[in-house]
Amino acid sequence: MKEPYFTPKNIAERAAALLRAADGYRREPPRKLSADETALLILDMQRCFLEEGSHAFVPGAPAIIPQINALAAAFKNVVLTRHTNTRENAGAMGRWWRDLIEDGDPMGELDPRLDARGRIIVKTQYDAFYGTDLEKILRERGVCNVVVSGVMTHLCCGTTARSAFVRGFDVYLPVDATATYTEALHRASLLTLSHGFAVPLLTCDLLRLPGVDS
Repeated sequence: MKEPYFTPKNIAERAAALLRAADGYRREPPRKLSADETALLILDMQRCFLEEGSHAFVPGAPAIIPQINALAAAFKNVVLTRHTNTRENAGAMGRWWRDLIEDGDPMGELDPRLDARGRIIVKTQYDAFYGTDLEKILRERGVCNVVVSGVMTHLCCGTTARSAFVRGFDVYLPVDATATYTEALHRASLLTLSHGFAVPLLTCDLLRLPGVDS
């Protein structure tokens, strides 16, 4: 079920191909993006998803770390999430998944290769807005655009992108800064998000936008 469709050697080529696959659905990226009004969301880049041997390991996830680090260096508004659960707050996730990431588990800590500084929030569902102060944090900072990165593309990233959109934020999805279990799941998420929720683009193109690179 899992595959390393992103590797450090092939991620540029694979991400570009995924972006081309969405050509019939995606909107063009903006010509300018205000860094002051934009927040980078880094979702669940935790050891359990980034370390081999973990039951939840995402094989392509290590390859997206350089792109996320580059984005974190470009934006002053950075919010990172950690996903943890108790049996009480897991809800349907507790029935759907065999194992939960429980508070206090060292594998629930952020991966040390992540070079990002920002507000850390703990979430209990796929949606990073659900039951958290994320929207309040973004509103207080004057944010109107969000860049969604991290894992997994088809679960927490996709759900959070949709949730941001319905709250009125403009959403951007760097294709090479998210990862999931298979390329098929990544592609399917990209197609549906491109059609109605988020503007997909490559990290390098996002970083070159006026307002970001200034």
